[in-house]
Amino acid sequence: MNPDLAFALELAELADSLTLPRFGAVDLRVDTKADLTPVTDADRTVERALRERIALERPGEAVLGEEEGGGGGGGSGGARWILDPVDGTKNFARGIPVWATLIALERAREVVSGVVSAPALGHRWWAARGEGAWRDGEQLRVSGVSELAEAAVSCAYGRDLAVLEPLVAHARGLGDFWQHVLVAEGSLDAAVDARLSLWDYAAPALIVTEAGGRASGPGGGPPRAGEQVITSNGLLHELVAGLLDGP
Repeated sequence: MNPDLAFALELAELADSLTLPRFGAVDLRVDTKADLTPVTDADRTVERALRERIALERPGEAVLGEEEGGGGGGGSGGARWILDPVDGTKNFARGIPVWATLIALERAREVVSGVVSAPALGHRWWAARGEGAWRDGEQLRVSGVSELAEAAVSCAYGRDLAVLEPLVAHARGLGDFWQHVLVAEGSLDAAVDARLSLWDYAAPALIVTEAGGRASGPGGGPPRAGEQVITSNGLLHELVAGLLDGP
């Protein structure tokens, strides 16, 4: 296996060993950050543990994480690890099992490996650039649906859902990493997310593209921090993005 991806999977194992015991714990601590989003003791513990493992085994490689921040991609060889210790913290805090640790590796500002590990769901997704995408060892492929009227879509924002729902066969608001890995699996045909940070989309976007799909910002270019992110099977991408560009 690609050594970068193998190490990312080791990091996911470490994260799972820390998150699962805290999921549903009666003494789980939930605080509110300056941006008014929640953070649990699990978020902080996992990011700290992953940073320590990276420093030990990949000294000199930079780290950017949701809880502790970090600099640019100026690590050894232009490498930077991008960490979201618990994507779906609100779900985690309320006992809803749809949450995951997201781990990506960027080299020369291109994401080359990504892992999404959702231990409460019993699944893990991963990809390496040019090597395909996988869930639990089974290779993934996006759907072949090319007609909007036959599509299943998910939107994080109600306004986007209201635009698409009358035009598609099935529409839901699933949110977070979950909707994007479902695109990679072919269960959804497109997903429209909120305005995201790099750690929210780096790993899921790679998994979708390596499954044969597409990930972009609302204008069709590469996803960018602070913008909405759209993933799809590729066949419906322009249709979905075009509808959301309207007034």
